Amino acid sequence: MLEHIDTSLIDWSRAQFALTAIYHWIFVPLTLGLAVIMGIMETMYYRTGDEFWKRTAKFWMKLFGINFAIGVATGLILEFEFGTNWSNYSWFVGDIFGAPLAIEGILAFFMEATFIAVMFFGWDKVSKKFHLASTWLTGLGATISAWWILVANAWMQNPVGMEFNPDTGRNEMVDFWAVALSPTAVNKFFHTVLSGWVLGAVFVVGVACWFLLKKRDKKFALSSIKIAAWVGLVSAVLSAWTGDGSGYQVAQTQPMKLAAMEGYYEGQQGAGLVAIGMLNPEKKTYNDGQDPFLFRMEIPKMLSLLAERKMDAFVPGIADLLEGGYELKDGTKALSAEEKIERGKIAIGAFEAYRDAKSAGNEEDAKVAAQTLKENVAYFGYGYIKDVNDLVPNVPLTFYAFRVMVMLGGYFILFFIVILFLAYKRDLSKMKWMHWVALLTIPLGYLAGQAGWVVAECGRQPWTIQDMLPVNAAISKLDVGSVQATFFIFLVLFTIMLIAEIGIMLKAIKKGPENN
Repeated sequence: MLEHIDTSLIDWSRAQFALTAIYHWIFVPLTLGLAVIMGIMETMYYRTGDEFWKRTAKFWMKLFGINFAIGVATGLILEFEFGTNWSNYSWFVGDIFGAPLAIEGILAFFMEATFIAVMFFGWDKVSKKFHLASTWLTGLGATISAWWILVANAWMQNPVGMEFNPDTGRNEMVDFWAVALSPTAVNKFFHTVLSGWVLGAVFVVGVACWFLLKKRDKKFALSSIKIAAWVGLVSAVLSAWTGDGSGYQVAQTQPMKLAAMEGYYEGQQGAGLVAIGMLNPEKKTYNDGQDPFLFRMEIPKMLSLLAERKMDAFVPGIADLLEGGYELKDGTKALSAEEKIERGKIAIGAFEAYRDAKSAGNEEDAKVAAQTLKENVAYFGYGYIKDVNDLVPNVPLTFYAFRVMVMLGGYFILFFIVILFLAYKRDLSKMKWMHWVALLTIPLGYLAGQAGWVVAECGRQPWTIQDMLPVNAAISKLDVGSVQATFFIFLVLFTIMLIAEIGIMLKAIKKGPENN
């Protein structure tokens, strides 16, 4: 059946899912970041009783609410697309993937919905302490929601805690906590949430600098800047630290993604990390004889240190991963891509033989087939790969997106240091050049977040689930035209929603804190 799936159907389904995810991720990180900052501001009001802090918190809460509402709408569509466009995926691993999403919907979403109502409408109806708790619990609910979604995503990157059941033809969860607390999930959660806090801080500093540029609400602007910049600096530093942890996890579980991130084709000991480089556009496949780079500057041995915590460790490149033969940590030799594909075909054949034997009531043949399947099931997904070059992600996209993310992460640390210095040691309100820098930094915060997700998702292609299920086996059998139509419908709707959100936010910002 898979041979007859139109490749354009795969491309359009991926494009539709990417479109929805990109728009959704415009709203989520700002929700996470503003939740922390407005919580701190209301805590200041609770401790001091100063109405200034109440007005300040209410202003940022209004922007939080606008952003939150749009984010929920795009998130719901994203979850529905698993069933509509990726039904084979949903069937194959629904028992595992559905669990964290169900918990997210039942626990976190209703937690957010309950306390956000108190946060917005309970100022004069509940005690100050209960209202403060509601504000923090709203943010906690959003963060817990992110936790379970990121658990689901991390499982796709590093599938653990499951076994393939040949009787149902599905992967089934056998260890919930292995899924929920995998190192990949824990690291991904902290790195992603911290990046959201960075964006929230960048947003608040930028908007507050607009007030300074307009010579309005100076006390409000400077107070907001100081809180946001401290949150941003701490978050940016911790994000860099968790980013290092993410790099290590990628090296252990997704070495091909790491190789694509570095444009790294030939493995070596003491591998260097590319600090600055330009890829050779003529490089098409791993064995075409073309040099991967037009130029590059490396940090010696840094890739080995990142990947294995040893400066002289061997790090396999794209060619090594496809050709195999290098020594693994357990002392065995790595299989080539061709060998993995062959073992994947054996696994698929054994599965079909098991089902046929079971249907015929031949338990002895079923037992033999089950044993063969068990020995090769780790390579099941490779059986659907047609060409070894399909196992290589889009190297230029992954390489450049990774550098955009890293460079902007370094820029944000410097940005917050400068903002804090000027806010405490100079008169920031008079520095028009810095106001413009802060305003122009807002879109860079969004760009960094999107670049991170490009690395995470495009870097693991062609897999929907790493090594287990490629996109060509996960797709729903749909009419290409219907996917194209819904793509453009979503594009128009999401764009209208984004424009509406920006318009409503700008109107709220222009009114200022005194009128909120």
